[in-house]
Amino acid sequence: MFTKSFVLQLVERAIKTFAQTLVALAGASQMDWLSLDWVQLAATAAIAAGLSVLTSIASDRFGPIDSPSMVSTYKGP
Repeated sequence: MFTKSFVLQLVERAIKTFAQTLVALAGASQMDWLSLDWVQLAATAAIAAGLSVLTSIASDRFGPIDSPSMVSTYKGP
């Protein structure tokens, strides 16, 4: 499960989830960017990234070998 490829894909997914959540929450607040509670936004984004990691680990048994995805990327001959 924890091969180099698996871990790299897992980390990539977690970073993307963190960034997407942070931008979505900051944009949804419709406030001045300087007055946002960045600690709370970052904590919420970190929770989302953590859930992404847990989902990737749980998906290992269902998807392709050495992949945190549940979807096969096989494209055929």
